[in-house]
Amino acid sequence: MKYQNILEEEIKNKVAQNYFDKFDCTKILGKIDFAVKMKRKSSNLLSLEDFAGFNAEYLLWAEAKQKSTDIVAMLTQLVLTIGKARTFDEIMPPPFLGCYDNEKIAFVPYSEIQHIFYQNDFNWKITPSDHDTKEFKLVYAQIKKIIDNDIPWNTYLFDFVSDEKELKKFIRDNFVVNKGVNPLAINKLQIDKNNFIIIYNKWLQSVKPSIAVNWTAAKKAGIIDGDFYLADLLSSENASIKDNLFVLLHSNFYEIDRKISETGLFTSSRADFSDNQKAHNQFWARYQRPPHEEYWDYIVNRRDLLVPQDVRERKGSFFTPQIWVELSQRYLADVLGKDWQDEYYVWDCAAGTGNLLAGLTNKYKIWASTLDKADVDAMHDRIDNGANLLHDHVFQFDFLNDEFLPQSKGGKLPDTLFDIIESEKRRKNLLVYINPPYAEGNSNKENKSRSKIHLTNIYAKYKKQLDKVGIELFAQFLVRIYFEISNCKIGQFSTLKVVSGSNSTVFRNCFLAKLEKVFMCQADTFDNVPGQFPIGFFIWNTEKKDKFIDKTADIYNRSGLFIQTKKIFSYDNVKGRINDWLRKYKDKNDNIGILVADAPDFQNNNYITIQNNKGTSHKIYFPVTINNLIEVCVYFAVRKVIPATWLNDRDQFIYPNKKWEADTEFHNDCLTYTIFNNNISSNSGVNHWIPFSETEVNARTTYASHTLITFLSGKITKNGYADLFDPDYLLDAKNKKTAKMNWKKGEKREFSPAATAVFDAGRELWRYYHGIAGQARNDREGLYNVNASLYDIREYFQERNDKGKMNNTSTDTQYTELIGNLRKKLNALAQKIEPKVYEYGFLKA
Repeated sequence: MKYQNILEEEIKNKVAQNYFDKFDCTKILGKIDFAVKMKRKSSNLLSLEDFAGFNAEYLLWAEAKQKSTDIVAMLTQLVLTIGKARTFDEIMPPPFLGCYDNEKIAFVPYSEIQHIFYQNDFNWKITPSDHDTKEFKLVYAQIKKIIDNDIPWNTYLFDFVSDEKELKKFIRDNFVVNKGVNPLAINKLQIDKNNFIIIYNKWLQSVKPSIAVNWTAAKKAGIIDGDFYLADLLSSENASIKDNLFVLLHSNFYEIDRKISETGLFTSSRADFSDNQKAHNQFWARYQRPPHEEYWDYIVNRRDLLVPQDVRERKGSFFTPQIWVELSQRYLADVLGKDWQDEYYVWDCAAGTGNLLAGLTNKYKIWASTLDKADVDAMHDRIDNGANLLHDHVFQFDFLNDEFLPQSKGGKLPDTLFDIIESEKRRKNLLVYINPPYAEGNSNKENKSRSKIHLTNIYAKYKKQLDKVGIELFAQFLVRIYFEISNCKIGQFSTLKVVSGSNSTVFRNCFLAKLEKVFMCQADTFDNVPGQFPIGFFIWNTEKKDKFIDKTADIYNRSGLFIQTKKIFSYDNVKGRINDWLRKYKDKNDNIGILVADAPDFQNNNYITIQNNKGTSHKIYFPVTINNLIEVCVYFAVRKVIPATWLNDRDQFIYPNKKWEADTEFHNDCLTYTIFNNNISSNSGVNHWIPFSETEVNARTTYASHTLITFLSGKITKNGYADLFDPDYLLDAKNKKTAKMNWKKGEKREFSPAATAVFDAGRELWRYYHGIAGQARNDREGLYNVNASLYDIREYFQERNDKGKMNNTSTDTQYTELIGNLRKKLNALAQKIEPKVYEYGFLKA
C-alpha cells in the first residue's frame, strides 16, 4: 500500500507530484476532488482559454479517497458530483474520468459514460456521497454494467506499487492535448465524442437564434435544431461533407426538407441567416471542423442526445432488447394462437426505429408509426436494405396528439389501417403491439420540460378517466387504444403502475379489459432505463370487459431464463395502504422521536427511519409517543425487515388484518428491531431510546432519560397518567417539561429468543463503548457521551471523513466484531418477523 496512514489531501498532493508533475493539478473545480489540465505556457498568442471562452482543456476529473474504496462507488460519487453541478455545461469535459485511493487508481473514458448525464427523469439534486439513495444505486449499477461489459478494465486500472511503470506510461501516452492535430489549427478547440454535446449547448445560445427558420414547422416536419448543428459540425469550409444528413450547410445558407416530389423531381427548401452569418462565423472560428473522421459515425448515431429534452422523453428512447422481443412474440403466440401473424393485423404506434417488429413475418399486416421523422426515415432505410416491412405502412404519427384520419382525407393514417380501425369486426383482429415511453410529467416548476410533457390532446380528452395516472405517457397510450380502437388486443411493455399503483384506481375502473398473460423482467436490461424495478409485458383483450384484480406473472432473469412466478395485485379491494393504518395511532402527547415515513412501497423504504426531529423534505413526519410506540415499531419493522429487490420494488404495503393485535411476541420483536435500527442521536436532542440501565453497561454517570428502560420494564404502558419528563426520568433541566402521558403498572415485557439475542449483542456493544470511550475521555475531549445512542456509538468508532460523512468501517477490530454480531442477530430477527408480515396482511402473498 503506497499511501498509508495519511490524510486525503496529502494523498492528492503526492499523486499530483509523483504522476502528474508535468500538468497543472492546482485548480479547484467545484466539488470535484482532483482535476488535471495542461500547464499554461507564456506566449504572445491567444491561449486556448482566452480564444474559446472556456477553461483550458482538462485531461482528468477524479474522485479521491483516503482509504481503500470500491472503484465503482468512487466513480458513482464523481458522476453524481459532476451531474449535480452540470460542470460540463460550462467546462469542456476531459478525455478521462477517474478515481483513486491509497493503493490504486482507475480511469474511464468520458465517452463511455456521458450518456448517464443525459438520461431522462433523473434527480441530480441528491447528495453524491450518500450511498443509500435510489439515484446512487441506479448510477452505480449503470457504471458497473459499463465496466463489466464495455471496458478492457485491465487497461485502465493500476496499483500504485506493482503497476507504477505501466501507470506512468499510460499517462505519458494518453494525457496529450490534441494528439495528431495539424499544428496550424492548434488554437482551435477540437470536437470529439466527449464534448460534442457541450459544444451543441453553446451553439444553441450563439448560433440558433440567427437562423431564419420557423422552428415549430420544422419540428412538425421532424427536423430539430440538432440537425442544423450537425450540418455545421460535419462541414469543411462551410460546406457539409456528409449528404445523408437531414440538413446540409452550403456556404451561407442551409438546405432543408429535401425530398422527391410527386413528379419525380428533387425539391428542397432554403434557410438563411438573419444576421448575414455573423454569429455563425464568430462561433465556428473557435473550433476545428470537421472532427476527426473516426468520430463522425458516433456523433451522427447519437443524434438522440441532441433532441430537446421534452421530445426525447415523449419519444421514450427505450430500445427493447431482442431477448424480450422474442419472448413477447412467444407469449403472443400462446394467447392468440400459433398462426397469429397471419390472422391478426399488427400496429406498433410507438415504433421508434422498429426493433419491436423484428421477427414478424407477414409484412402486409404490419404498420409502424412514430413521433420522429428521423425514425421513419431510419425504418425506410432499413426497408431499402431488406427489413420485412412495407414502405407505405411506415409513417410519422403523434399518437397522443394527431387525429385518426386517413391520408386520403388529409390525415396521417394509411387508408388501409384506418379502414381496420373503423371496422368493428376487423379491429377485433388488430393487435396494438408497443413499448411506449415511460416518461411522466409532474408539477416541478424547476423542470419545465418534464412538467409539461403529459399535456397532450389525449390527456385533455381523457383527463377524467386517467385521473392521477394521466401524467404517465404510457397510460395515455392505453386509454386512447381502449376507447378509440375498442375490442382490439394489446401487447404492451410498461412498468406496473397502471395495474398496481395507487394513482391508477380511477383508470382501472374505466379500463375494463382481460389481462390474458404477463411476464416480467428487470428494467435495467432495457436501453436508457436505469433502476431496479420490474417491467412487464402485458397481453390485454379489450373485447372482454374485466376489471383487473390480480394475475400470476412469469418472472425471467436478465439472461431470459424463467426463474419463478409472482402474483401481481391491483390493491383496489383492500381497506387502504399501511399509511392509512398508521394515521389511526396519531398521538398529540410529547414525542420521544419522529418516524419519517413515505409512499407505501419498497422503492421508498430507504427513506423510512426514526430520528429526533422533523425534517424539511416532503416526507411524512409522524410523532412517536409512548402511546403509539408499539404501532410505530410494527410499522417500521414491517417496512424494513424484507430487503428491497427489483422484483418487489413496486409491491404495496397495505392495511393489515386484526390478527397482529393479539400477538405480543410480534409486538416485542418489532420493538426490538426498531430500537437497534433507528437514527436517534443525542447530539440532536434528548435520547429517550437507551435500552440498557447504567448498571448493565457500566455507564460513568446517570442518563438524561430513562423512558425506554421504564417502558421495557412494564412501568409505562397505555391508559393512565404519568409525567415522563419527571426528573426521575429526564435529568436535563433545559429540556424538562410537564406532560401528561399514559401510565399504569404492567408486567415486564417478555422477549423471544431471537429478540433476546439482539439485546445481548447490543448490551455488549454498549458496554464496550462505555468502557473504551469512558477511559479515553481525557485523550479525546468531549467525545464520551453517557447518553450515546447506537448511531452515536457507530459515529464514535467509525468516525467521519474529511467531507463529514460517517465512514463505513472502523479500525477498531473489537468494535467491528461486536457491531457485526449485532447485525447478524438483527438479520435473524428480521427473518423471524418476515412471515408475520404476510400472515397479518401487511403485504399480499
